[in-house]
Amino acid sequence: MTRSTSSLHETAGIVRVGTIVAIPKVLIQLGFTPADVFMEIGFDASLLDDPDNVIPYATRNQLIQHCVSLTQCPHFGFLLGQHTGPSSLGLVGFLMQQSPDVAAALNTLVRYAHLHVRGAEIYLEQESDRAILGYSINQPRVKAHDQIEDGAVTIIFNTLRKLCGPRWSPLSVHFAHRKPADSKIYQQFFKAPLHFDAERSGLFFSTDWLQQPVLAADPELHRLLQKQVDQIENRHSDNFAEQVQRILHSALLSQHATADEIAVLFSIHPRTLNRRLHDCGTSFKELADQGRFEIARQLLKNSSMKLSQIAATLDYADASAFSRAFRRWSGTTPDLWRRQYRMEDD
Repeated sequence: MTRSTSSLHETAGIVRVGTIVAIPKVLIQLGFTPADVFMEIGFDASLLDDPDNVIPYATRNQLIQHCVSLTQCPHFGFLLGQHTGPSSLGLVGFLMQQSPDVAAALNTLVRYAHLHVRGAEIYLEQESDRAILGYSINQPRVKAHDQIEDGAVTIIFNTLRKLCGPRWSPLSVHFAHRKPADSKIYQQFFKAPLHFDAERSGLFFSTDWLQQPVLAADPELHRLLQKQVDQIENRHSDNFAEQVQRILHSALLSQHATADEIAVLFSIHPRTLNRRLHDCGTSFKELADQGRFEIARQLLKNSSMKLSQIAATLDYADASAFSRAFRRWSGTTPDLWRRQYRMEDD
């Protein structure tokens, strides 16, 4: 039986406007009048007056897509990210800057990122002597996907530079989309090896930096901010399925997405994991399929990766196994889906 896109549970995302308040500044930089741009799309510019205002994730993306189309600037999201740092994340960003060390600050970001954005995930993973701080969109059919991830990677860069100090630099910078026609502007900013058509977007850096004390952190201020964040968390806690869904997205990319592995992260038995998901009206397999389907669509749409590479990323034995799964989810083949999507995009 064919499963359509709409049959997979999909939750609408929201995002604080803190990371896009610099849009008027970028538009002026490119020679455009912000009020005219916002009027064309019907966006209420007063929403940008308070960085804690919340808008739908799709609205933010449509606004950025409109800015890209109007300005014909292919790196608009990258320019926007340059004006943004940890303070744009609101209370979570301020809590990070009062953490005792970089590891604690980044774990705070990962733990509470959903208070800033629901529609994407920030994750931290360690691999031997290097770590990756990355950003992964988990919403379907996202407009301006490459712009959003470019901006997020740039904000991550600014955040790590703020926490670690000016001596910090990444080992490499990864983008889960095709290489732009001109990547010199990226090279000039990051001053590190760039990798496009990557499995995921983020920054690799030495794990030595994780033990670096955060400059000018105040323990008492950290305590007070933590208390405020906990109060907000208690008022806006997710249901269990949403928590599992967020973790699954990055777990699938790192190929650590079995029910046993996810259960360990929640300190529960796999049977308890399955029972709680059943109580939420879903199952582990359904959430994992939803995650694989969304990652597959993102890579088909935004990268030039071969089917065999996408299959390996999603831990399928080969391209044929991946194609069978994709047809089950969408009713069509990956190749046909990619061609149809690009025809609609042209």
